[in-house]
Amino acid sequence: MSKGLKRLKKILHNEGLRFTSQREAVWNEIISSDDHREADEIYMAIRQKGISVSRATVYRTIDVLLKNNFVRKLDLGVGPSKFEHRIDSHHHDHIICIQCGRIDEFLVDQIEDLQDKVAKEYGFKLVRHIHQLFGLCENCQ
Repeated sequence: MSKGLKRLKKILHNEGLRFTSQREAVWNEIISSDDHREADEIYMAIRQKGISVSRATVYRTIDVLLKNNFVRKLDLGVGPSKFEHRIDSHHHDHIICIQCGRIDEFLVDQIEDLQDKVAKEYGFKLVRHIHQLFGLCENCQ
């Protein structure tokens, strides 16, 4: 059993939820892709694999994963939120096309350094941040 699956079992137990094959299927589907997907897309992908799972189980499982930092939620301002796993993923930020929904990941050291400098100037210790840029991609301009 993988380290991640062991952690998932522990987290579910701590949340008062049973570890089931359906919750394992949600977990496996999320970590199987680096894409940014809506909860319904995750649900449909599981169903297309012939696994019987309810939308409620998918949403509840995603909520638990989100609460325990296994998943990151991207609020795009319009439409449903998207999710990405955080397992073995490096820190990155997002640039999002407001027309087609394309999401690209980026990391710019100068931005990271500037955020640290601003936090220090204001007497903050950064714990986390969300940096999302919105615009029109080349194809939608």
